[in-house]
Formats: sequence, C-alpha cells, structure tokens
Amino acid sequence: MNSTINLSFRYAESDYVRALRAHYASRLRLRLDIVVTFVLAGIGAYLWHSPRGHWIGIACIVVAVAFGLMLVAAFTIIPLLAFRREPKFRDHYSLTFSPEGIHFRTAHIDSQLQWGMYSRALIDAHSYILYYGSRQFTVIPKRVFQSVEQQQAFEQLLTQHVSQIVRRDT
Repeated sequence: MNSTINLSFRYAESDYVRALRAHYASRLRLRLDIVVTFVLAGIGAYLWHSPRGHWIGIACIVVAVAFGLMLVAAFTIIPLLAFRREPKFRDHYSLTFSPEGIHFRTAHIDSQLQWGMYSRALIDAHSYILYYGSRQFTVIPKRVFQSVEQQQAFEQLLTQHVSQIVRRDT
C-alpha cells in the first residue's frame, strides 16, 4: 500500500462549522453546563418571589440567561463567523501526507511540516481535527478522501505519528 496520501480540496462552510462544534463539544461539559444553567434559572425564579432574595433571584436569572446565550452562540453563531471572516478558508488546499511529514500548499503557503507538530487529534463523523496547540487545529474533512482505502491509509499514518487520538465518530 502506498503510504503517501494526496488530498486536494476547498473547505465548505459546513466542514469548518462541524469541526469547530466538535472541538467545542470535546472541550466543554455540555450536559453539565445545560443542567447548571437550568438549575441556576430555577433557583433564580424561586428567589425572585422571595422577599429577601428578590435581587439575588434576578441576578441568578440574568447569569443563567447569559450563560445559555453563550452556549448557543458557541455552537451556532461563532463557528459561522469564524469561517466567514477567515480568508484562508477560501483557498484551494493541496496536502500530501507521508511518513516523513505533511506538505501543505495553498495560494499563500508552501510548507513542509513534521508530524511532531501535531500533539493530538479528534476524529468525528465528518472530519479529522489535528491539534498543534491548545486551540489551534487543522481540519481534514472526510469527504475529501478519494476512497475508503485512502482514508484508511491516512488513519494508519495518523495513529503512527499522533499519540493522543480521540474518536467521536461512532
């Protein structure tokens, strides 16, 4: 099997939006955040009607609403804005993955990267998210692979060179 994988693509908005949502979901405790938001709102509603806790109740409700809006924004508005405001996502990408590293080419970049640059990876149903910092990552959409064999070869390279891989594609 050839261990060199050549990919050529342009990002679709949905590629990056899904990847950023997967990133957020992997970093946040979404269920806990939602439960805390509703509990805080419930406590606020209860205290609002209490003569001694009226202002505390209002404050709890305001915090719960703000927290809820932040969660909604993180999964809906922010991914769209991040994609639309970044010109690099409109470039054509040519990536070559091999045991020696990654050749990364766009209209503005021509770079040879080492696998060691990537510390971890997240695999979801739609993409491979390769992290090279705590919040910086490269998105490889699964749709860009030409065959199942090419995708399997990529996964084999990934497991050989990236030590921490989390799968959320099941």
